[in-house]
Amino acid sequence: MLWLLEPKRLSRDQIRALRDAIRRGEPLALSAITLLEIAVLFANGRARLRVPVSELFSTLDAGAGFQVIPMDVEVAGEVAALGEALRDPADRAIVATARVHRFRLVTSDRRIVESKLVPVIA
Repeated sequence: MLWLLEPKRLSRDQIRALRDAIRRGEPLALSAITLLEIAVLFANGRARLRVPVSELFSTLDAGAGFQVIPMDVEVAGEVAALGEALRDPADRAIVATARVHRFRLVTSDRRIVESKLVPVIA
């Protein structure tokens, strides 16, 4: 979700992948834990958006091309199966969600990219 909060940090490949998905009418999937990460960024004053968090969440809730993927038993089981490659619980949940649903993950997080646990667009 970094691209929504800090779009200038996207690579060309990431921009292309997101634009292509939008053009094809494919929803952009978000792990539910990403909403928690966004809320914490806003609460800590680290979000760089000028829009209130309530407005951002309303946009996500209304659809706007996003599909929030819930944490479920299958994703939790995948988190447990990841081993020690990632320490951050949110990163583990995001990677597990992508693996369970066979998504490619748009991320610039070096730990996730280097883990090779999931296909990424970096």
